[in-house]
Amino acid sequence: MIGGIVMQQSNLEKKEAKLKALNKKIKDEKNKIEQRLGKQIISQANLDYANLSNENIKSISKKVAEFLKENPAHNQF
Repeated sequence: MIGGIVMQQSNLEKKEAKLKALNKKIKDEKNKIEQRLGKQIISQANLDYANLSNENIKSISKKVAEFLKENPAHNQF
């Protein structure tokens, strides 16, 4: 019986490791998308990196989010 419990625990640990790896992969992909989106917005709006303080970034993000919420047709990708 102990051998079966050890095997079950080993299988569970393997599944847990796979799940952690998958979660990391998802998180990394989300970060890549966020970075690309930010880069594209900065590029398309001809924004100057030197003028992008945290306050400015929050303000721009809020305006983009409000625009997308108010114009759902633009939010269909």
